[in-house]
Amino acid sequence: MTGRKPDTISLSKEFFDSADIDIEIKAKVIYESDKDNIINEYIVFCKVFNEQIKEHGMTKQAVIETSRICKDRNILKQYLSSKEVEVVTIMMSLFDDEQIMRTYAKDIEKETERKTAERMIKKGKMTLEEIADYIPALSFDELKEFEAEVMQLV
Repeated sequence: MTGRKPDTISLSKEFFDSADIDIEIKAKVIYESDKDNIINEYIVFCKVFNEQIKEHGMTKQAVIETSRICKDRNILKQYLSSKEVEVVTIMMSLFDDEQIMRTYAKDIEKETERKTAERMIKKGKMTLEEIADYIPALSFDELKEFEAEVMQLV
């Protein structure tokens, strides 16, 4: 594609390299426009929200600022004015879900690194300093504590 925005996207094309799959889904792509309608307002809301996340991180402040900015710009103003508490609550629950997934992924990564460090310590071919170079997510102090635990088990 030469910079042209697509009118539709296809599941098989976007995610399965145009393979022949059992279920095909095509979706119409909607872009921001000059039209004054609810869909366009929602698109603008999402853009403002993404800007606020960049500025404030995934925080309640980002949600509150998004609401304030959109109301000032007359974007979803009536809805945000009447349902602001609900919007903040829903948006914060989305943050919570994303935070849970990120924390889970970090826990998995840390556990994998601990298992790798355990194997390296058991082999005894590298110093803790060398292991720390290969597994930077574990501090030298953490490795020392972990070494003591591993040696007690051996």
